[in-house]
Amino acid sequence: MAQTLDGKKIAFLLTDGVEQVELTHPWQAVKDAGGTPVLISPKDDTVQGMNGDTEEGDTFPVDVKLADAKPEDYASLVIPGGVVNADTLRTEQAAVAFAKAFFDAKKPVASICHGPWLLIEAGVVEGRKLTSYPSLQTDLKNAGATWVDETVVVDQGLTTSRNPDDLEAFSAKVVEEAAEGQHEGQHA
Repeated sequence: MAQTLDGKKIAFLLTDGVEQVELTHPWQAVKDAGGTPVLISPKDDTVQGMNGDTEEGDTFPVDVKLADAKPEDYASLVIPGGVVNADTLRTEQAAVAFAKAFFDAKKPVASICHGPWLLIEAGVVEGRKLTSYPSLQTDLKNAGATWVDETVVVDQGLTTSRNPDDLEAFSAKVVEEAAEGQHEGQHA
């Protein structure tokens, strides 16, 4: 049975340096499932996508400035990777608070590649099983997570993947988890 996100808005939190395909692939999956993806950023105009971490890609218009975004308006949150994007977001207190609010509300959250850096900063990985880009495994373990090298991991509504090679599975889980909605016992 196809998953439907009709009427659901999905927040995509990112800034300059985002790994472009980690934004565009799940974004398209959300649209294909009938959902409305919304680009949220600390910036108020456009964000610079990257192909890898060194080659500039496209720019993407910001739909809602982070300062104006309300977590309660969104069914779930997607945090794409990219070293510069993830490193910048984890230093933005508003981004950390925005991400944490989804955990507090028991809403699905999905993060790929370097995106889990923001989750570490939000204090929400302790006791969870997840994956990421391999260079984050020590950071995640030090924050109390169980790190595994798997394509996609779902732990009580938190979906994580390693890199762009995992996007088919990641994007499918983004849609599936957003369609399921809140998870009881999630994000304790």
